[in-house]
Amino acid sequence: MKAQVQYGFYLDTTKCTGCKTCHVACKDRMVGSQRGQGEGAKGISAMKGVLWRRVYEYGGGEWTTNADGSFEQNVFAYYMSIGCNHCNEPACVKYCPTGAMHKRKEDGLVHVNQELCIGCESCACACPYDAPQLDPERKVMTKCDGCFERLAVGRQPICVESCPLRALDFDTMDKLQAKYGEGDGHIAPLPSPEITKPNLIIKANRHGRPVKESIGICYGEPWPVGSEPKLNLVEGSILNPAEV
Repeated sequence: MKAQVQYGFYLDTTKCTGCKTCHVACKDRMVGSQRGQGEGAKGISAMKGVLWRRVYEYGGGEWTTNADGSFEQNVFAYYMSIGCNHCNEPACVKYCPTGAMHKRKEDGLVHVNQELCIGCESCACACPYDAPQLDPERKVMTKCDGCFERLAVGRQPICVESCPLRALDFDTMDKLQAKYGEGDGHIAPLPSPEITKPNLIIKANRHGRPVKESIGICYGEPWPVGSEPKLNLVEGSILNPAEV
């Protein structure tokens, strides 16, 4: 289904300092919206482990010793703030068995109808961005909803409003492309944009590394069954996996 209007995000990874203000602001709103108590009702202590927006620290490189005893290094690090990209070809919608996960025609936002959701986590398995996440108490899926109720009154998503360095922006894709162009292409730790056609424009950090080829935890098997991804501190890896 092609949306009448398509909203999306812009992220400038040359500005992002990894402060996680977007991460915390999103979590506050998420808890309030999912518990029916308004924005920031219980703060980040509630719904442990459920994060609609996450900040990844990605780094690598190495030090080498020269023949004369001097040292050289190519160590790098940068940050990536990521949530749902409200994709044009969302894998979460494709693999949802009940139709709970759906793409809204009026704005292209991907939402979950929790009355239809059975908590099977098929959507979470399929999504390469880890956007759908299970509410551990109610056993239904939750995800970034584009702060649709804020958009309705002319406000930006809370992650965008909260960013102190204005590294994030949100608008219709036509307006974002007019303002920023097509961007620099996606960089690690993001997957290839060819998988789900995300509505996300990236300004790449100068240290940006090539995208990963993961296509989802369950259906793509991006690493061998029974093994965990291993850090590659030369080419680059996510350095804060416990926090994302």
